[in-house]
Amino acid sequence: MNADSRLERANDNAAAFWLSQARVHGWRFRTARGLTAVRCARTPDDAHRFVVTRRYAEPCLLERELAGLLSEWSTIGFVLEDPYGGLDLTRLGAARMPLMPVMVRDPGPVEGVTATLPASSEAAGGGLLTVDEARGGDSFASVERAIVEGFPLPARQPWARGEALPEQLLREPGWRAWLGRVDGAVAGACLTYDDGRATGVYWVVTLPEHRGRGVARAVLRTALAHAHPDRPATLVATTLGEPLYRTLGFTEQARTCWWSRTSAQG
Repeated sequence: MNADSRLERANDNAAAFWLSQARVHGWRFRTARGLTAVRCARTPDDAHRFVVTRRYAEPCLLERELAGLLSEWSTIGFVLEDPYGGLDLTRLGAARMPLMPVMVRDPGPVEGVTATLPASSEAAGGGLLTVDEARGGDSFASVERAIVEGFPLPARQPWARGEALPEQLLREPGWRAWLGRVDGAVAGACLTYDDGRATGVYWVVTLPEHRGRGVARAVLRTALAHAHPDRPATLVATTLGEPLYRTLGFTEQARTCWWSRTSAQG
């Protein structure tokens, strides 16, 4: 698999991840070759989401298409992922965020992870570290809360059960959630989404009071081992997370440029 193919699988997974949320929430969406758009609508000013999935020859045409859609949807805020880095959305009132690596791990086993769940190990500094799949109910609510408060997701704070991540998402094919605990206390979490071609990893989080204890590594290793290890795994890495992902076999495919707008264009 070449770098372009790996990158496109990562792009497609991110687009499908947001489309699955649109189906559960009943949000409007639009798909076209090279661009997926989701009109997130938890609140009137919820940020709409756009994912560029294919290389474009003429950035100005895509920028014009996006401007038309922002007008049609009365968009206030939005986030756009551009893994090809050729767009300039400043005239649309958006700010360019720091570049982040799109990373892919080729299919393969994860050494040292047990075949049964929960997976157990010793946390750095002592204590029992367990990771299990959150299949619903209070465990999935704990995943949601950890992501909202620990990642964090400021627009979803204060946390309200089911507002950011309704439990119905687990009935969408490919959605799985993973919860880490230290001595029984919630310590970290992540989500995975399998679209049939790749497994995307989203919102890997360790709660502040448990950082430095190996929680993120344990959660991610368990998720990779149990969520289709026969497929490539994809993610977009933060600066803090990138070193960990490299040690687990992820390699950079591109640097993605995210654009963010938090208020309506005047």
